[in-house]
Amino acid sequence: MSTSDPMVTDAAPARPAAVPPAAAGPMTRYRWTICALLFAATTINYIDRQVLGILAPTLQTEIGWSEADYGDIVSWFSFAYALGFLGMGRILDRWGVRRGFSFAIVSWSLAAMGHAFARTAGGFAVARGALGLGESGNFPGAIKATAEWFPRRERAFATGIFNAGSNVGAIVAPLMVPFIALHWGWQWAFIATGALGFVWLAFWLALYRSPEQHPKVNAAELAHIRSDPEEPSTAIPWLSLLAHRQTWAFFLGKFLTDPIWWFYLYWLPKFLDANFGVKLAGVALPLIVIYLVADVGSVGGGWVSSTLIKRGWSVNAGRKTALLIPALLIVPTMFAPHAKSLWVAVAIVSVAAAAHQWWSANLFTTASDMFPRRAVASVVGIGGFAGAMGGVLFQRATGRILEATHNNYSLIFMVCGLAYVTALLLMHLIVPRLQPAQLD
Repeated sequence: MSTSDPMVTDAAPARPAAVPPAAAGPMTRYRWTICALLFAATTINYIDRQVLGILAPTLQTEIGWSEADYGDIVSWFSFAYALGFLGMGRILDRWGVRRGFSFAIVSWSLAAMGHAFARTAGGFAVARGALGLGESGNFPGAIKATAEWFPRRERAFATGIFNAGSNVGAIVAPLMVPFIALHWGWQWAFIATGALGFVWLAFWLALYRSPEQHPKVNAAELAHIRSDPEEPSTAIPWLSLLAHRQTWAFFLGKFLTDPIWWFYLYWLPKFLDANFGVKLAGVALPLIVIYLVADVGSVGGGWVSSTLIKRGWSVNAGRKTALLIPALLIVPTMFAPHAKSLWVAVAIVSVAAAAHQWWSANLFTTASDMFPRRAVASVVGIGGFAGAMGGVLFQRATGRILEATHNNYSLIFMVCGLAYVTALLLMHLIVPRLQPAQLD
């Protein structure tokens, strides 16, 4: 398929001749406005995703779920998210970021609000599936936008910034959701948070264009954005990506580590309730602490690899060093269930959450290290599919393990602690030098 196909190009309509480009002079910095939009979208994405986890102990009592039922409900999100990643990656590569991201956020916002009308475990499973399909567009869209708006040496830092929105969303949700649920009922918690996506959409449509077509980007900034070597423009067949070991390295990295982050999102309120008696009214502070610390890891982790590369390290050495550090920091997570107090457990999980976000910012960036911009969203989509399918298996297993062991989390946290070291070892064996895939 040629990039002359209007469904493939990511450019907005050509700027009319009467509208001059931004004046020459000091380099504009509009790319950071785009990064801020991506940060806001990711924040909303995680607010919508976390509402059910915060309300889970309350809804479990009201509706009568078992641990296995809850694991199955959240696994439907992961299953739909996995399928959606495959489709959304291609939609974004074909439609472009502006239209593709708009479609995604409208879809997931409507699904988030739809939870308010569920009354059974089956109803929540359907709503979670719809939410997963829509939310699958966020990260392929954000990574593709970052690849289009930032040179390679800045991408990890920009990814770290927008990825920090996942932690901000995880902080805002426990502030908003208990307050709304306790004052107006749990249904309004889903409706109010779901409506945030439409506010973001208005800003997105007003502010987003491709760099070449944006009136607020001057020639100096455009040259900076396009300072990497020129890439071919021919289309890449989706199935051909599966023939490259770089795809499988990213696939395994996501498959083994994404489920751990989702475990934190969906099961932490239940873990705190089961081990320390933390109820809905008291869950906000522990979760805020955990995800506030995680924000530091997201931005700091992206900064580390970008700084090492700017100082002359190879991309391979910089990225893998920045992956090794969090992988080692996460190992002590296995001791969280044995903590003697709530705040010791919170401290252990806080370090693990920060290290995961450090890891995630750099893992996402390896996709744009190994593949050209025209294939990035598709590769991220494949990796997202892998991570989500890993989540399906881990969530269903978690519910059944907890039922069999009477809410003993020891085995689950052991898996959490060892997953990242295992993932990095496998990635290194598959791509020892993190070299770009030869697609043409």
